[in-house]
Amino acid sequence: MPSTLSSRGQVTIPKRIREALKLMPGARLEFSMNASGELLLRAQRPMHGTRGSVEDRFDAARGRADIPWRTEELMKLLRTDD
Repeated sequence: MPSTLSSRGQVTIPKRIREALKLMPGARLEFSMNASGELLLRAQRPMHGTRGSVEDRFDAARGRADIPWRTEELMKLLRTDD
């Protein structure tokens, strides 16, 4: 899978590789080279339970609620006694 280095030093990672590594825009990548001069690419994954992974879950859910309530209506609902 060939790719071309841009004048800014950027390379497009082929789609098959992005999909295999489950890379999304903004993903952190680690590059290294072995003794034979081969390039190694690793996707850095946030450790489970770290602050970063919690923020990612909230970011994924942000703006997806489809409840049409206004704050005043919700507060009234929560404060009423049965």
